Amino acid sequence: MKTTILTALALTTAMAGSASAHATLDQRSATLGETTKISLRVPHGCEGEATHTVRLTIPEGFYNVKPMPKAGWELSTTTGAYATPYMNHGTKMTEGVREVTWSGGHLEDGWYDEFTVRGSFANAETGSTLYFPAVQECANGVADWTDTSGGEVANPAPKLQLVAGDAMAHDHAGHGAHAGHAMEAEAGPVTLGALTLSDGFSRATLPNAPVGGGFLTITNNGDSADRLIAVETAVAGHSEIHEMAMEGDVMRMRELEDGLEIPAGETIELKPGGFHLMFMKLQQPLVEGETVDVTLTFETAGTVTLPLAIGAPNAKTHGHGDHEHMDH
Repeated sequence: MKTTILTALALTTAMAGSASAHATLDQRSATLGETTKISLRVPHGCEGEATHTVRLTIPEGFYNVKPMPKAGWELSTTTGAYATPYMNHGTKMTEGVREVTWSGGHLEDGWYDEFTVRGSFANAETGSTLYFPAVQECANGVADWTDTSGGEVANPAPKLQLVAGDAMAHDHAGHGAHAGHAMEAEAGPVTLGALTLSDGFSRATLPNAPVGGGFLTITNNGDSADRLIAVETAVAGHSEIHEMAMEGDVMRMRELEDGLEIPAGETIELKPGGFHLMFMKLQQPLVEGETVDVTLTFETAGTVTLPLAIGAPNAKTHGHGDHEHMDH
């Protein structure tokens, strides 16, 4: 573990130029429970001097942080324990990155740049404010953006407001399977970054069935590929992304350990007998007419929780059944 000690100089407010633009984040709000990128915007240096080091403090509530390297800058991180552990795709996280430092660079006072990290926002109270204190270091001074009081001060810490996503607003997130009418519960297509997710459904299972499946359609409206890298649901002890395909004369199922690529401009259908979500070690049966919440994580677009309508045990599409047997 690396320990960083800031000198008294680094805690001094850069009062000169207080009328200048403050360091801020590139977004004013973030969705609870989602994974996303945030960027610190640095608009100027320290009293006319170039910035050579930027430090960003990671607050509680933002976890599994991964910083983005910058050409010409040395990247380092300080790790530490979380006040409260977080669950990350079924794995308990008790510590992680608490500070990110980009050093050895040269950002002139008259230039502008952004410093980016990616992480997940924990579920918290809607409307809460999360502060990301930052410090710029120059040859003979600092620009200190660390005041989290929320008042009109010369050196306010960059901040954003936490808001509820569609799934949370409908009381679906994190509660497993729900009673009610599945068709009514479905919110329709969901947009996540450049992706559109639609027609999600699952299949009813027997009381002691060990596994279940999830299916949906994913359209990538962007200019670059994305990848579905993880799936999680409270009703299963473990979930994976699978493919069923013919190997010679035998239909075999395998886990896609590297996830499922969603090419730019294309639509990928997860359906029985092909790509699908696999819910393993079911904690309860999936009941026809109810819904099951599933959290999907994409490499670029981030994380979203969707309610999947539970259809008949032999359903092939959302809202329909047939007389064939399940592919699982």
